[in-house]
Amino acid sequence: MVLDEAKKQGYECHVAGIRGEATSNLKIKADEFEWISPFEISKFLSFFRKRNIHEVLMVGKVKPRTVYRRGVVDDVALRLLSQTQGRSPSIVLKVLIDYLTKEGIEVKDPTFLLTPYFCQEGVLTEVQPTPEVLDDIDFGWRAAKIIADLDIGQTIVVKDKAVVAVEGMEGTDETIKRAGRLAGEGIVVVKVVRTHQDMRIDIPALGVETLRNMIVIGGKALCLEALRMPFFQKDEALALANANGISVVAKKS
Repeated sequence: MVLDEAKKQGYECHVAGIRGEATSNLKIKADEFEWISPFEISKFLSFFRKRNIHEVLMVGKVKPRTVYRRGVVDDVALRLLSQTQGRSPSIVLKVLIDYLTKEGIEVKDPTFLLTPYFCQEGVLTEVQPTPEVLDDIDFGWRAAKIIADLDIGQTIVVKDKAVVAVEGMEGTDETIKRAGRLAGEGIVVVKVVRTHQDMRIDIPALGVETLRNMIVIGGKALCLEALRMPFFQKDEALALANANGISVVAKKS
C-alpha cells in the first residue's frame, strides 16, 4: 500500500525485502527488489549504495521476536548488537538507524505516504459503543499510554475495567488471542502511539486481521489513536465490525 502511494507521488521504489517477513508480491510492485536477511546489514548497505540511494524508509511489519531468531548474522550486525543496551525492537532499530546515518543513508519518517490511512477522531462504525465500553476504553487508554512509553508494548486488552492482557513481543494479534483465552467474550482492545514516538523506527498500525481475531474471540470494541495510526484495509475491517457487533473508535490524546 505504501509502494502504491509512493508511485502515485512519482517515486522510484527500490525494495530490500526482509526474508521471512516481507510478502513476495512486493517483487512485482518494486522497480528493483532483493531479498535480504534481517541481520545482513552489509548487504543492505551494498543494495542501496549500488543504486546511489541516500534516503530510505522502514515500512511494514517485522516480528519483534526476530531479534532472538537471528539466522544469518554478519560482522556489522554482531558489532551493532553488542552496542545495544537491551534487545527491545526500538533500541535495536535506533542503533541501526544511527549506523546507517553515519554511512550516509538517512532513514526518513514514512508518514507522508501514510496520510490516506489515518483516521479522524470519532466512532468509525455504525455499531455505537455502550457507556460501559467507553469506560473500558478510557481505562485502557490510560494504561496503554503508560506501557507504550515504557517501551513494553502498545496494545492493551481490558474487560470490566480490568487489564486482561498486555502486548509484549508477540504483537497485537497474538495479544488479542491470549486475551480471549483468558477472559472470553466482551473484551475491549486499545492500541496507542507512544507520547514521543519516533516514526522512523516504528508506526503502530491496524488492519483487517485485527478485526478477524476479535470476531473469533467475541470482542466488543477496538480503540485506536486518531490521526497518528494507519488503519489499513479500513473499509473491509469496518464492514466486518458492523456485521459482528463490534464498535471501532478513534480517540485523540
